[in-house]
Amino acid sequence: MTSYLTLARDSSGEVEVKGSRFLCTLQRVPTEPAARALVAALRREHWDARHHCSAFVIGPDGALQRSSDDGEPAGTAGAPMLEVLRGAGVSDVAAVVSRWFGGTLLGAGGLVRAYSDAVRVALDSAGTLRRDLVTEFEIQLDHGSAGRVESELRTRGLVVLDAAYGASVTLLVGSTTPDAVGPLVAEVTGGAATPEQVGERWVDAG
Repeated sequence: MTSYLTLARDSSGEVEVKGSRFLCTLQRVPTEPAARALVAALRREHWDARHHCSAFVIGPDGALQRSSDDGEPAGTAGAPMLEVLRGAGVSDVAAVVSRWFGGTLLGAGGLVRAYSDAVRVALDSAGTLRRDLVTEFEIQLDHGSAGRVESELRTRGLVVLDAAYGASVTLLVGSTTPDAVGPLVAEVTGGAATPEQVGERWVDAG
């Protein structure tokens, strides 16, 4: 697994069915505790809502998946919400739908549609972006050439993750094609610098 989709931005979406309001809050979350913290925060913010149903998918491979009906009939809220997230192919995402009861029972089918639709509306607003697994390299440069080299590396597709300025300049760069980094750095620096592989990380690719 070298890439996956997540939300381009946090968003919300709302549907109303027979007087009941279904407000979906959709956010990027890196961990299960962060997802649960979002649910807790929305319980406090929307204290007058009857239910706060949730679903989340976490991890580059989407392996961690959880859902909660929060008092709604089993299988009418959390599971349908989770299916919408799965269908969109997104991960590191939590969806929480807060429901204000409008006085009319919707039945199992009506609840499934309402909770699913609220998540779909929020997803449409959020959009998606790709996250790529990049290999990290450190490059030691002199101050005189650092700016030019950094600009050229960016132009040629390397992701500049960080820069530290001391006696020399240390660039931390990332690439999805690590075998190409050495020759590229050699070309751009005239052989004056050699990249050192130091790790991996996930970055937003857009």
